[in-house]
Amino acid sequence: MTLRTLYPPIEPFATTMLQAGGGHAVYVEQSGNPKGKPVIFVHGGPGGGTDPAYRRQFDPAAYRIVMFDQRGCGKSTPHASLDDNTTWHLVADMEAIRAHLAIDRWLVFGGSWGSTLSLAYAEMHPERCIGLVLRGIFLLRRAEILWYYQEGASWLFPDLWEGFLALIPVAERGDLVAAYNRRLTGADRAVQLAAAKAWSLWEGSTISLLPNAERASRFVSDDFALAFARIENHYFHNRGFFETDGWLLTNAHKLRAIPGVIVQGRYDMATPPLSAWDLRKAWPEADFHMVADAGHAYSEPGILHHLIEATDRFRA
Repeated sequence: MTLRTLYPPIEPFATTMLQAGGGHAVYVEQSGNPKGKPVIFVHGGPGGGTDPAYRRQFDPAAYRIVMFDQRGCGKSTPHASLDDNTTWHLVADMEAIRAHLAIDRWLVFGGSWGSTLSLAYAEMHPERCIGLVLRGIFLLRRAEILWYYQEGASWLFPDLWEGFLALIPVAERGDLVAAYNRRLTGADRAVQLAAAKAWSLWEGSTISLLPNAERASRFVSDDFALAFARIENHYFHNRGFFETDGWLLTNAHKLRAIPGVIVQGRYDMATPPLSAWDLRKAWPEADFHMVADAGHAYSEPGILHHLIEATDRFRA
């Protein structure tokens, strides 16, 4: 089988800064076909921002591709801000973007934290979703946070885990998310940045089946690391701002009428396959692809293949 790869590079045909309230301005761009099927790309992190390569997962002749940098990251301002920055603010931002662009319904596409936010959006606004394409399912349950940031993935990457632990005194290691939160929200900029780089490097080094030095290097650049770590930790420390643990699964019945595709790497250390499997059982109508030789990153060949197959399927 020949694996599908990215479409050729394209540039946006329109960009705007949407005033979102609370002092936030959200960067929004459109590319592809202005008259094509609308799709909104929901990036990961939270705090990861968009990248030009993400546009290339969609046929530019068929899709009107909408991407946005979530509050506090990428080109959105203010940088790394945690004020008025919750899941529900982001869901409201997506609705504001849809209304601003005069889009009635759209395909929603998200991976990792992007799958979390896509599910939250779809469960709040199912009538606005043509379909869902989700990768690396993250339901933001307490057990998932503990697996990646307390104990679990640490057993598979003990060498990298030492770097994550190094900044935190032994007395504070019983709750590493809280320990990092104190440093990432403290007044000392140098302490913030050191914590941000350690937090970001852990994720950047463990999200693909094979190491990727270029990605790890990008994750520790100052601006990226600060927004990524501060915002991500803020969400995880506050359990995604969901009313209950497992809120997304509890409300998954609202997805039953929405066509969907779930793509999951078998060896995903950041968002282990159990979450994707639980979502599949709660939403059996969705197509499910477990990629045997992949981790978490969208760019891994088997994952990318199924994502592009999915977007091609929905373009008709």
